[in-house]
Amino acid sequence: MDTVTLTDNRTNTSYTFSILHPTIGPDVIDVRTLYNDTGMFTYDPGFTSTASCSSSITYIDGEKGELSYRGYDISDLALKKSYLDVAYLILNAHLPNEKERAEFDIELRKRSFVHEGLKRLFDAFPDKAHPMAMMSSAVSALSTFYFEHLNVDDDEEAQVMARRIIAKIPTLAAFTHRRMFGIPYIYPDIERPFTENFLYMMRAYPGENLEIRDVEIKALDTIFTLHADHEQNASTSTVRAVASTGAHPYAALSAGINALWGRAHGGANESVIAQLEFIGNVDNVDEFIARAKDPNDDFKLMGFGHRVYKNFDPRARILKHLLDQLKDELGVNNELLKIAEKIENIALNDEYFIQRRLYPNIDFYSGLILTALKIPKSMFTIIFVIGRSVGWVAQWIELKNDREMKIARPRQRYIGEVKKGL
Repeated sequence: MDTVTLTDNRTNTSYTFSILHPTIGPDVIDVRTLYNDTGMFTYDPGFTSTASCSSSITYIDGEKGELSYRGYDISDLALKKSYLDVAYLILNAHLPNEKERAEFDIELRKRSFVHEGLKRLFDAFPDKAHPMAMMSSAVSALSTFYFEHLNVDDDEEAQVMARRIIAKIPTLAAFTHRRMFGIPYIYPDIERPFTENFLYMMRAYPGENLEIRDVEIKALDTIFTLHADHEQNASTSTVRAVASTGAHPYAALSAGINALWGRAHGGANESVIAQLEFIGNVDNVDEFIARAKDPNDDFKLMGFGHRVYKNFDPRARILKHLLDQLKDELGVNNELLKIAEKIENIALNDEYFIQRRLYPNIDFYSGLILTALKIPKSMFTIIFVIGRSVGWVAQWIELKNDREMKIARPRQRYIGEVKKGL
């Protein structure tokens, strides 16, 4: 086995640690015995150099700008497969054949209805409550309606739970939208497939035979696919941390929703559109670019740069291409698009952004597409929740089956007072 040696120069003592090899990506130093061997911890704020688990779901190469699910490149999946295909892949580690896909589709349609008691929960929320607050509460409440006989150690029951949550999340998401605006709830239409059904529940009124354009379904389905999973990001790590305690899986998913809510994570595309609206006119772009480059100004351009990607976000490439294809057909806001295009052109050619590798990320383009779909900014992160639900639940299943899993318990570097007397 390959090893690495750490030498404590204070005592000239050496310690040897194993190197673990992944199927692809950087090697990993196994420091599980570090404290026992040396009496020291590692210090890694934000876990920028720490692998918290082993996973076979998603792989990212941030330097090359690559993303894959279960070994399949994200571009191939987004262009050639539907979100349901991708969800099945993430859950089952293989793409469905025609029979498997049809059965999966029908099961999700049937499971998309929610308990009537959940409607009363939504009714109790105050007017204009934020959709993410309602969503996290509703998902947590699912544990009160679907708690009996759930043996989380049984793989078949875990798969049933997974399908249940993936099917019901869009219904709950549509309910949050309609509660926010005080309009009647719309039940799922079992005749409509997954993504179309969500748009139907968002837009329809009782008795209306609503037609939804294929271009709209394709645009939103692609966004769902691109958000399906993304390694150990903040919300996924939260789901795993809560699940490691043995908490109910719905509680873990609810925690993930709350983590996603932050504007540095899932709320970023909402912030992008808000900033474009604040800039207001293409003639104002240069002023805000100058502010972004000014070290004495706190202003930051939203939608640029990424914690992991140090190259162009591959999801952003796909959405940029989709936006270029569909902007006229979707009816993208011309003024916002002009502002975004000028900012993008400057950032891709200005040495300040190039040197710092501040490329447009997925949030920069997804907000423009969601705006064209007439989805309110407050619902943008909810869209993220729908897409990411399959990733969260697959990560939960993977953690459940991981024999090396332990309760999440980071250590700390204490810098406070010591031994103060009274």
